[in-house]
Amino acid sequence: MQKAARRIVKKLRLHGHEAFFAGGWVRDVLLRRKPQDIDIATSALPEQVAAIFPNSNLIGAEFGVVQVRMYGRAYEVTTFRSEGPYLDGRHPSAVVFSGPMQDVQRRDFTVNGLFYDPSTRRIIDYIHGRADLQRKIIRTIGDPYERFSEDKLRMMRAVRLAAALDFGIAPDTWKAVQSLSAQILQVSWERIRDELVKILTGPKRGTGLDLLRESGILEQILPEVTAMIGIAQPQEFHPEGDVYSHTRAALGLLHKPFPTLALGTLLHDIGKPPTFSVKERIRFDGHVELGGTMAAEICRRLRMSNDETAAIVELILHHLRFMHVKEMRLSTLKKFLRLPNFAEHLELHRVDCLSSHRDMEGYYFCLEKLEEFKNEPAPVSPLINGRDLINLGYKPGPIFAEILRSVEDLQLEGTIESREDALQYIRKSYPLPDISKAEPENT
Repeated sequence: MQKAARRIVKKLRLHGHEAFFAGGWVRDVLLRRKPQDIDIATSALPEQVAAIFPNSNLIGAEFGVVQVRMYGRAYEVTTFRSEGPYLDGRHPSAVVFSGPMQDVQRRDFTVNGLFYDPSTRRIIDYIHGRADLQRKIIRTIGDPYERFSEDKLRMMRAVRLAAALDFGIAPDTWKAVQSLSAQILQVSWERIRDELVKILTGPKRGTGLDLLRESGILEQILPEVTAMIGIAQPQEFHPEGDVYSHTRAALGLLHKPFPTLALGTLLHDIGKPPTFSVKERIRFDGHVELGGTMAAEICRRLRMSNDETAAIVELILHHLRFMHVKEMRLSTLKKFLRLPNFAEHLELHRVDCLSSHRDMEGYYFCLEKLEEFKNEPAPVSPLINGRDLINLGYKPGPIFAEILRSVEDLQLEGTIESREDALQYIRKSYPLPDISKAEPENT
């Protein structure tokens, strides 16, 4: 990656332009973190960059952004620029190409405002970003109210950076976030979702959730989650405290989660606040079913895809079934273990237990059964179908589902293995006085 980026910088300089590595790569190298993409800032205008690199792509020429491919990888090369007011809260009203010092002033945080000269290995720091790295502080460049007014999503980025880097947030920057938090709803839900997912899948997601809550942003985007704060749980099952504390702890215990698992964990008890009651003890009757409905609505709000929404809702609807795995019929257990994305269900159960009562018996039972069943072929297709039942003389109705489910269970348990076994079982267990003895036609 560095070799290609250095080549791009060298080629720009051979044509008389300034060029540096910029932003997050510089920050991560100084923090001895594994860097991601390398962005390049230059004095060359977009059309000049395109002329130097004929296979480049003008992805945002009006903002000075050109995508250059080198050694099979894409690099963003951006012209130094100054920006006019952000009238729409996202895009500058005007762009003026400028020099490196002016370019830094339009960036978000000091730790992201560093340049690196790969030819001299020199750090170029106009805004004391290196000092803030040493202090472990996230601070806006210039007035925080101006920076956040330009792009409201920067408030969530401040939270994400602070959590990911385990940094604090400068007092004036934090005060501005809290003051402007309600304005996060001026940002599109797609952009909010993307930033939220990065926080929830990051290395310090529990800290990130706390910062969202303390800033006031969480109340704006996910009031259902802040409703979990202060909702007591039965002490014998949840010594960790209220529903929010349990959820935060579970999130923190996840191992490199995909977005669906992170959001499923965040929302797995979302139905508890509205179902809270005190009878013989604290109860949350129906919270799983209600939680599934609420999660589906939240996913729609966040513009999640249909497949992602279905996966998240399934995590919520099934998360309490682990309580009963040892009592399940063999066929029921096998169907449960063969749920799509079962690894995510199992991981949610693991962190659910570890963040509460710490009883891992069901978790290890499932691991044992997965190992036991791993060499068993899954049924390729049902042995019989509804057309077979019609040919046998049954009228469509609730009995169809009962018979088909019963045959599937016996198939999973290995009691019946063929179509003929299934038909014989049906005739014996669900007899009809006038049923035809003839074999139904294959369909």
